[in-house]
Amino acid sequence: MMTSNGLNITFDEGRHWRGKVGFVLLATEQTVADDMLQIIPEGVGLHFSRVAIPDSITIASLTQLVSGLGAAAQVLDVITYACTSGSLVVGEGKVFAELNKGAPKAHKTCIITSVLRALKAVKAKRIVVATPYLDEINSLEKMYVEASGFEVLDIQGLQIEKDSDMVRVTPESILQFAISLDRADADTIFISCGALRSIDIIDRLEQLTGKTVITSNQAMAWDVMRLAGVNDSIAGFGRLLRDF
Repeated sequence: MMTSNGLNITFDEGRHWRGKVGFVLLATEQTVADDMLQIIPEGVGLHFSRVAIPDSITIASLTQLVSGLGAAAQVLDVITYACTSGSLVVGEGKVFAELNKGAPKAHKTCIITSVLRALKAVKAKRIVVATPYLDEINSLEKMYVEASGFEVLDIQGLQIEKDSDMVRVTPESILQFAISLDRADADTIFISCGALRSIDIIDRLEQLTGKTVITSNQAMAWDVMRLAGVNDSIAGFGRLLRDF
């Protein structure tokens, strides 16, 4: 472009030339953004918005916030609701309908969708599930995952209600908790919840158990990148991001 004073201005695709991904986070969330910054490669823009919720992860609190999901930017390639429990409590259909209000042209996803896609990608059949949740959410998650064709051999939660406590569970505790749930007839270990710092221990857990490990934020990063057309192999966060 030539300016009025004869200066030639050139354009490129900008810093986010590979794609733009939006994440709708809970107001209390403290883990997802840091995890995405670790995993997502250069050239993919990360855009975060938040929805109000009390510091309580229950079926009641998660159900009430669905109407706030539509406040998303409209210039995105992909938009996701970055809450595992929230997306399964509300249901993928309602989540996508709300996200569509804010980003009608973007690919829609949410963490539970990403997890189910990841489990299918690695050909998981029989899984054990570790969560920080109350049993009311664990029961719902078991039904949701089994309705998608996977056999949940066991699901156990830490019975933590506050999101601000979930983010404080140490990676070493997550590792030991997941190991305690492993069993010989399981082919995959799923660690549920975007608030847990699970990406820190994926490689170690896979090495110790010989099983494929799927975590909420790892699956979300993989899914949004693939939806944006980014197919990089990324080491350090398990087989999913490295090999699929």
